[in-house]
Amino acid sequence: MRKRYATLVALLLALAVSLLPWQAAAADMGPKPTMNFTFTQGGPGPQLSILSGTLYECQQADCSDAQPLKKNMGPQRFTCDDSGCNSMSYGYAPYHRIEIAFSDGKTRQSNIFRTAGFSSVYKVTVRQDDLLVETDVLASAPASMWIGIVLGVCCCLAFLLVVAVIVIVVVRRNSKK
Repeated sequence: MRKRYATLVALLLALAVSLLPWQAAAADMGPKPTMNFTFTQGGPGPQLSILSGTLYECQQADCSDAQPLKKNMGPQRFTCDDSGCNSMSYGYAPYHRIEIAFSDGKTRQSNIFRTAGFSSVYKVTVRQDDLLVETDVLASAPASMWIGIVLGVCCCLAFLLVVAVIVIVVVRRNSKK
């Protein structure tokens, strides 16, 4: 009896030890909403490069309450290189505006735009005095949506094939009678 008790205790102890985490737990590991901005020039002239940028977050549709995206919160950021900008946040406000400084010495401000989705993609047209931000709908669509569309089309085609086979079988049976 004592041997059974010792075996049971050893198994429970082994189970408890196996459930302990072997790596340090890290908070904040999940995906975060992102924005990707691709820039194109709207007219003739020398190719401009981006020097710096700011993403403004707004709760009001007119952006009267615009505040720069807070930079001191872990991975939350808005960064630009010579030709584009990217952002990551714990969560975005519903409305936004960007302000970008360019190599021609001008700082241009965009129109007000809405968050397009979890991984938003925007096309930005650099104009003479401002920026035009438009949602790139195809690029902003989540992969799950595209998978759903493909599966939906495949199901429709399979249904049509089954209907066609049934029609052919019925027509052949009726012609033999």
